[in-house]
Amino acid sequence: MSARANTHDYLNLFLADTPLMDVRAPVEFTKGSFPGAVNAPLMNDDERHRVGIRYKEKGQASAIELGHQLVSGDLKAERIAAWKRFAIQHPDGYLFCFRGGLRSQLTQQWLKDAGIDYPLVVGGYKALRRFLIDSLEQLAAKAPLRILSGRTGTGKTRVLQDLPNPLDLEGLANHRGSSFGRQVTPQPSQIDFENALAIALLKACHLRQGPIYLEDESRLIGRCALPDTLRERMAQADLMILERPMAERVAIIREDYVETMLANYRERDGEEAGWFNFSDYLISALDRIRRRLGGERHRRLRQSMEDALTRQLAGAGLDGHDAWIQDLLENYYDPMYDYQLSQKEGRIAVRGTPDELVAWSRQ
Repeated sequence: MSARANTHDYLNLFLADTPLMDVRAPVEFTKGSFPGAVNAPLMNDDERHRVGIRYKEKGQASAIELGHQLVSGDLKAERIAAWKRFAIQHPDGYLFCFRGGLRSQLTQQWLKDAGIDYPLVVGGYKALRRFLIDSLEQLAAKAPLRILSGRTGTGKTRVLQDLPNPLDLEGLANHRGSSFGRQVTPQPSQIDFENALAIALLKACHLRQGPIYLEDESRLIGRCALPDTLRERMAQADLMILERPMAERVAIIREDYVETMLANYRERDGEEAGWFNFSDYLISALDRIRRRLGGERHRRLRQSMEDALTRQLAGAGLDGHDAWIQDLLENYYDPMYDYQLSQKEGRIAVRGTPDELVAWSRQ
């Protein structure tokens, strides 16, 4: 493998989805890294902790000596083998540690001793993270935005993907943004969400042209918070209002939150446990808005939902869910949305069906 230079071209690393090998400890990786980065640590959490204590007590030279003692013999060979596999599988990639210092340089040296010259990211994680924070702030402040809005169940996320330059905030947050929005897999950490959002913005501005289309969101998407600058710009941008008949909205909610979620839970947990966890997901989501629904309406909807689940489990299909879905849309989500929209009337650029909005966006 011919030698490549170390890099500080952070922009093109992210635009090209360059493979990255993160040699920090697992605890650091879990707190935040970058989309597609692979954790192949030089030291595990315990080794890093012990070396850190030695560094504070006796200085750098002693800490380095301890590190070499802890990572030696078969353990060292295993870690070098993991790095070699990554380097061979990703000949265009780079490695990084926290600051581009001792850990990445040592990894680089051990790889070189094993016959592979592999470049590192100058400045490491800290420099990459700072680049993304600054880019997110700058792009959020100046990029042209258009906001796709519409009542719950109009299928905004589906239509978003047909627009010219979409940025799917809910996809990045792995959450649909409502009480029912939790997915089977966990949400990213706030740092991972911000990093992925910054990269998506970079791609939207550098690789595509025209306004960036975003779905209308509140400050929180599940537990992931939108940056203040982006949220403020979204609150000023032109609105596209997506409209669909109630029957279509009910069908979309039933497909997304009943049919698809049950399939996802069963794929993860198996037939029986998947059903139990899916049922718990639906009922818990309704219970979370109990106070806002009011006691009597909550009891009515919960009974309707439980009846629908009983029928579904007995093989009677999914249609039993339509009653609680329509009730919840008409009497809870729609009035709330209509009030919020009344505060934004001056920003509405266009209203229409999915086809009409897509056509308008491409004019």
